[in-house]
Order: sequence, then structure tokens, then C-alpha cells
Amino acid sequence: MNNKPDYDQLYFIAEGQAGYFTAAQARARGFSWERLSVNADTGKFLRVSQGVYRLTHFPGSAFEDLFIAHLKLGPNSVISHESALLVYGLSDVLPEEIHLIVPRTASRRHKGIHIHTNQLKPDEVTTREGLPITTVARTIADAAISHLPEEQVRQAIEEALDRGLVTAEELILQAERQRGKARLMIQKTFHTEAQK
Repeated sequence: MNNKPDYDQLYFIAEGQAGYFTAAQARARGFSWERLSVNADTGKFLRVSQGVYRLTHFPGSAFEDLFIAHLKLGPNSVISHESALLVYGLSDVLPEEIHLIVPRTASRRHKGIHIHTNQLKPDEVTTREGLPITTVARTIADAAISHLPEEQVRQAIEEALDRGLVTAEELILQAERQRGKARLMIQKTFHTEAQK
């Protein structure tokens, strides 16, 4: 490990994460625990959660809790399900837990976090507000198979289409990938729309 703190490298990492970084990321750039504490005491870093910091010249995010959850679970975690609907503005329901998808090998329990263990295809992940997040089509398909009421899923589909966040073709393709309940709900929504 480099003994001299590299502020430029830490800034570069944090910049890609809306100003947030983990203690482990800082340690890898030469920041000892003591150096982290000094920077927090002098106001350069703000400790937002155990092991998670924010550079103070970055404004806090409206999705700070999602950043904290993502950083705690690691770089392969992706915001999903109801939490992703909230980020996209497709639901006004605040989920009781933060939903993330992680690789099957990474299942660990964390209070207030609902971990889904799935493999995501590269075209099912994007970035929004600086967060890795499932695409709108994948988010809706995941919401359709979760415990979200059907009416809320249908409303999210209609709003996403109206706002141009997703196409009907993308939703149908994702429904085919997911099959089961997601496929039925998405097809039912399109059938209902066609009858209007």
C-alpha cells in the first residue's frame, strides 16, 4: 500500500460516485484510519455511515441511503426493484428496504437492505444519479415479480412509456427474458392499453 495519501486518486474515485467513497477505497489510496479521521475532523470528509464518507465539497444526494447501501455491498451491487422505481420517479411509494441485486456469490445480510441474488446481463444495467441501477425495462420486470401491487406496476409501465424512458419493445423483450408473472403482467398492461 502507498504510505502517502493520494487525494487526486481518491477524488477521481469519489467523483464517479457522486462524492461518496468507502474507507477501503481510501485505504487503497494511502489513507490510514488516522488520516481519514483527521480529514473528517477538519471538514474535508463527511462520515455518512460506518465505513462510508463523502467529500464535503460535493452536495449530499437525495439518494444518499442508496449510495451507502451500494458502497457497503460493493461495486457489483446494483440498485433494483422498488428502489430503482423511486430513482426513476416511477413510484411515489417509499420501499421499506433498499433493494439491490448482487451476484449469487455475494449474499450477505444487512439491516434495511433487501438483497436479490441474480446475474444481470450488461444491457440490464445503466447509471442514473451516479448510481448503478437496473434499466427501466429490467426494473419494471423485477417489480412485477416482487410484492408490489399490480396497479402500481401498471402505473409505472404507463408512465415510463409516456415519458419515453422505455419502449414497448424493450419491455416485451425483458418480459420474455423474465417469463412468468412479469411476462403476464406486462402483456396484460399492453392488452388493457390497446382496449382503451
